[in-house]
Amino acid sequence: MKARGGPGIAVIVSTYERPDALDAVLRSLAEQTYRAFEVVVADDGSGPDTRELVAGHAKTSGLDLRHVRQEDRGYRLAAIRNRAAAATGQPYLIFLDGDCLVRPDYVERHAGLAEPGHFVHGSRVRLDPGLSRTAIEQGPGIERRGAIRWLAEWLRGRADRFTPLLRVPLGPLRRMTPRRWHGVKGCNLALWRSDFLAVNGFDEGFEGWGFEDNDLVVRLIRNGVRRKEGRYAVPVLHLWHKSRPPDPASRERFERRLRSDTIRAERGIDG
Repeated sequence: MKARGGPGIAVIVSTYERPDALDAVLRSLAEQTYRAFEVVVADDGSGPDTRELVAGHAKTSGLDLRHVRQEDRGYRLAAIRNRAAAATGQPYLIFLDGDCLVRPDYVERHAGLAEPGHFVHGSRVRLDPGLSRTAIEQGPGIERRGAIRWLAEWLRGRADRFTPLLRVPLGPLRRMTPRRWHGVKGCNLALWRSDFLAVNGFDEGFEGWGFEDNDLVVRLIRNGVRRKEGRYAVPVLHLWHKSRPPDPASRERFERRLRSDTIRAERGIDG
């Protein structure tokens, strides 16, 4: 399925044992203005509640939705993202975390930013526990709020930032840091499927929390793909959860990657 003026898109939503947040995220995706997309839930081993939730949305939401799950054998985000990417033939991929709500024009704006030879890194706004609970329990609405409401939430300390929610046409400034990997988060990252396959996707050797997204971007840049900023265009609203420190083994693996000239993942989407 492809809409006039934009690519066919797969939104790959990663999740693990948080069906309440995933429910809110899928509700926000069902409200999108751009319709030429499908959703692949990349499930890192959740239980039956998640399976039932996804099945329910597939029946009632109008989303083109599928559920790709792997056995729960610890944190294997890189592996399940690869499996989800392999399950779609859409030419453009948006990686989104299952606790990140999107505004109604999120997919449309990502489609507008898509450019051959580039990946797009979007920004995020973290919500505090109370505002996160409101977003989960009260149904669609929070992601439709305008700038004045979000300014008020920021001033009250319920959102960590306000400016990412502004709309600013940066034009050529979006290409000012084409080779910068720092700060890229896999919770809001878009790229062409062909570029993803060329570097063999995520490196499944990352089996602890952290750095699998940085590693992907470093290899993309080495292969000639350039960074394009999605700030002031495609923010996500990140629901609160307890933070965790990066896994030391993942940090060490990434530091070794930086010292190498590797482009293709040793263990990636093609095995």
